[in-house]
Amino acid sequence: MNQMIPQQWASPCGNQCTHKYAALTQIPWRVFCKKGCGADGDTWEECLEECNEICYKDPVLKDHQWSAYIDRSPGAANYSEECFHACVAGCGYKFDIHPEKVDQVRPNRPLPLPPPPVSKPHPPTVEHRGPSEDVPATSA
Repeated sequence: MNQMIPQQWASPCGNQCTHKYAALTQIPWRVFCKKGCGADGDTWEECLEECNEICYKDPVLKDHQWSAYIDRSPGAANYSEECFHACVAGCGYKFDIHPEKVDQVRPNRPLPLPPPPVSKPHPPTVEHRGPSEDVPATSA
């Protein structure tokens, strides 16, 4: 009886991700590359869109940019970009796309806005308006 080695169980796409991201420091990218391999989309374009969804934070609450930080995505903008490129590499392996084309793919997301700066509240300044200013007089 022939004994299978684990490498034979993995998909060819997963194996290519393992080789591309072989270093221990690249384990997260290997995982994201394999997510590209396993993406649900049936086309290259759908696979790329799935990478965008996996790797980029969207605000959870509409119009509240800060809520992006409670999403399931990776984190810092450069981390998201690395995740995206690794995932796209997986899509490239899955759909047999030429590596040069894979390297040219950019995320179709604007960079996330930085969180608003937290500043200490200043005491309100009271301005004295004299009668000489252009404020129309109103009388009841």
